Amino acid sequence: MKSLKGYVASLFDKEFISTGLKTSFFVGSLLFLINHGFAFLRGEMNYERWISVLMTYIMPYLVNVYGQYSYRRKLSKRN
Repeated sequence: MKSLKGYVASLFDKEFISTGLKTSFFVGSLLFLINHGFAFLRGEMNYERWISVLMTYIMPYLVNVYGQYSYRRKLSKRN
């Protein structure tokens, strides 16, 4: 439970936010184009699709911050 609390706190850590947001924007945009590009161009976006788009951008942020957080924990255990 301690590591889960640490991870949640790391989501708002200034050291992780910049890289997380850059990754989220880049990967999220690619995934948006792949998964929703044609629907967007055709004007077929609905509420459910926009929720999916939101998740498309949130997940890369969560994964990136988790990677940074777990790497930091690994390094701190070595010292």
